[in-house]
Amino acid sequence: MDELPALNLPSYAFTLREDRGKAIIIYDPLRKKYVRLTPEEWVRQHFVQYLVQDLGTPAALVAIEAGFTYQGMARRADVIVHDRKGQPLLMVECKAPTVPISQTVFDQVARYNKVVGARYLVATNGLDHYACALDHAAHTYHFLDAIPPYEAL
Repeated sequence: MDELPALNLPSYAFTLREDRGKAIIIYDPLRKKYVRLTPEEWVRQHFVQYLVQDLGTPAALVAIEAGFTYQGMARRADVIVHDRKGQPLLMVECKAPTVPISQTVFDQVARYNKVVGARYLVATNGLDHYACALDHAAHTYHFLDAIPPYEAL
């Protein structure tokens, strides 16, 4: 990755290094390990820091690449934020900055949420962010102007 793109998120200090002269890796403070730095990972790391540092989400309640089964196949959610009782509260789908957030992307996160059951969904490519609140009982949703702070979710 020659140049890391600027995102429509605050800047954060990340630890980057070269892995054996090949790939660039980034330290993920939540997973407590280095991971390969892809464009999608660049977005994921920024968005997680935004949730934790700017929206007050407790880091201990954030799961990155959480596994689940959808239609008999293993899948991973980019980010799931849990409430204080451990229930999924918000699910985030991250895409590379070059991938537009289309209806297809939002449909993907909505399909996965049939299993996860979060009350809020976010789709982001680091440049554009779309969030909606779900009312599971009424089978309705509405888009939000902004992602609320953790305590307001």
